[in-house]
Amino acid sequence: LLDRETFLSIWIVVFSLLGFYLLGKLKFKGDSDLKSISVTRLFLSIVTFSFVMYMIPGLWGAPLKAISGYVPPMTTQDFDIERLIVENSGGSGNAHHDDLGPRKYSDILHLPTGFNGFFDLDEAKAYAKKVNKPIFVDFTGKTCANCREMENSVWTDKEVKRILNEEYVMVALYADANFIDLAEEDYVTNEDGKVLKRLGSKNLNYQMERFNMNAQPYYV
Repeated sequence: LLDRETFLSIWIVVFSLLGFYLLGKLKFKGDSDLKSISVTRLFLSIVTFSFVMYMIPGLWGAPLKAISGYVPPMTTQDFDIERLIVENSGGSGNAHHDDLGPRKYSDILHLPTGFNGFFDLDEAKAYAKKVNKPIFVDFTGKTCANCREMENSVWTDKEVKRILNEEYVMVALYADANFIDLAEEDYVTNEDGKVLKRLGSKNLNYQMERFNMNAQPYYV
C-alpha cells in the first residue's frame, strides 16, 4: 500500500495536470487549439485547482477530513506535525495511559495519533481491571475507508478525544490483519470447527460470534 504522502502527491500531480488541461495549457495529440475557454471549463478548472490547494497541507499532516475515508491513514505519514510535537514534548499524546508496557502487535498496528491502547483483547481486559476502567473496543481494518473517516471526523473532536483517552481503555481489533500470524496458544476454533491462525480472522470471528456483526467500524 502507498503511504499517505505518496498517495497525496500522486493526486496533487494528477489533478494539477487536469486543471491545466481544462485551461488549454496542456494538450494531447489530436487536440485542437483553444482560442478561448468556456465558462464550464473555467469553473471546472477552478474546482480542480481548489481541490489541489486543499490537499497540499495534507503533505505536512493536515487531517483532510473531507477525503479522510479515501486516503491512507495518518499512521503511514512520515511527516506528521502533531505526532512530532507529541514526541518532542516527551509524551505519547495520552498521559493517562503511558504505562501500558509491551503490547502485542504494537510494532505493526497503530491507533490514530494522540490515542494509546491495545491490539489484543485479553491484554486490554487485564489492564482495564488493573486501572478499573471500562473497555472501548474498536473493530477496525487497515483498508477500512469508513474507519479512517470516523477517526478523522469524530475521534478528533476535543470532547470525544478526552472521553476516549481518560475514561476508557482502548483496544483496536483489526478484522483484516491476516498478515499477522498468531502464536499457537492464541489459536481459536470457530463454530464450523476451523482453526483460525491469523489475527484478522480471529478478530472478525469474535465480532461475528459475539455481536453478530461483520462490518467495520464497529464500536463496543
